Amino acid sequence: MGPDGGPGADLLAALLDGMDAALCAFDADGVITHWNREAERILGWSADEAVGRRGFAGWAVRSADADEVHGRLMSAMGVPGRLVHEFALLRKDGSRVLVRTQSAGVRGADGSPAGVYCAFSEVHAQIDLERSIALSEALFEDAVWGVVLVDVDLRPTVVNGHAARALGARPTALLGRPLGETVVQGVEELEGALQHVLAEGAPRALAELWVTLRTADGGERRRCWRSGFLRLASPLAEEPVPLGVGWLFQDVTEAKLAAQEADKLRFRSSQLHRAGRAAGECESPMEAATVCLDFALVGFADHALIDLVLREPAPAAGGTGVGAGAGTSTGDLLPARLVRVAATPGGSVGPCQPVSAGGIPVRYREGHPALQAVARTGSVRASAPSGTSTTPTWSVSRQWPPDSVHALCTVLRSRGRTLGVVTFLRGASRPSFERPDAVYAEDVTARMAASLDLLQSET
Repeated sequence: MGPDGGPGADLLAALLDGMDAALCAFDADGVITHWNREAERILGWSADEAVGRRGFAGWAVRSADADEVHGRLMSAMGVPGRLVHEFALLRKDGSRVLVRTQSAGVRGADGSPAGVYCAFSEVHAQIDLERSIALSEALFEDAVWGVVLVDVDLRPTVVNGHAARALGARPTALLGRPLGETVVQGVEELEGALQHVLAEGAPRALAELWVTLRTADGGERRRCWRSGFLRLASPLAEEPVPLGVGWLFQDVTEAKLAAQEADKLRFRSSQLHRAGRAAGECESPMEAATVCLDFALVGFADHALIDLVLREPAPAAGGTGVGAGAGTSTGDLLPARLVRVAATPGGSVGPCQPVSAGGIPVRYREGHPALQAVARTGSVRASAPSGTSTTPTWSVSRQWPPDSVHALCTVLRSRGRTLGVVTFLRGASRPSFERPDAVYAEDVTARMAASLDLLQSET
């Protein structure tokens, strides 16, 4: 606020008082001509007490520092641009405050120096502002977290480099585009989280979101992002006005997959242990084998079949009948046919039960995965071709339940002989069998083979 001077002076005073920064002005002789409300708030001196004083000496600065402060402020009249200084001023209550000033010269109508205006703020407030700016720049340039700012329409407005790499696109290509153009699956959950933050505010904990992204070559990749959200509101409005959401995320896919794999291995190890203890209490070898299989099926497959080799009498010496062949060890007869001895219910989940097949072989066609497993004395994996319309035909033609989509055939071996095959089956809701699944199935069938070998010895 300054001296009276008509409507123009009133307008100037109103503008100065509405500023967020403290401002004062000096004429060419160093006399204070203007002093706004923010300056009064910081130092405690009102405009009536400040305007008309020459410099700060004796009231707003210590006497020992007065000449230096006055000289540094007034030096702005003789140089172009602004000068930045830091020095201590005195509040009205006698306490000191460190301020940062920006001063610049004022020219008269003829271009001659007419005075100086000086804007100042407390140093800690200025440092807080600089820290905020520095933090923003660091987040958008060097952060190891992905940072995305979205507007109220949930469209990205700022994307840092880490986020752009995670999304598989250039930062500028993502701006203003719907998230669904990049996120193929999981975009509903992501947009739901953003809408919740806009409406209710930031959640208290981080969220883990699984998404599927579209790659540049047209493929897809599955990722897990540990995400935090912040609602952005304008600091200039009287009431909070949402500007959008700050979304920070980090890719934790590898850690999550490793944790899932460790959990799966612990569970399977526990199931094998429980299966061994339960099988040891069974009186019948067949019951021991089916109990072991029931434990293995939990979380692993939907159905299981046990087919044993139907063996024919050994041919006389020098005969040509059915002899030893590929996949057999010394003294092992070539398994020509398989007989179903146990299976889980085809239409529902249930325990594996013996099957009374009367010794009639299963009508497996040549090249069937079970026959391949016998020939290779190893595991064979198979999956239905893409397209749900072909699934029933594919599974039924192989003598499997109609809802089967993925199969794993594992050979039963004991004492160097092939006893049969165990077939594990999964429906469409499960992924296909992989090599670690085959290793687990081989552990299961090795335990079952001991019981089934005992069963054959008894018969």
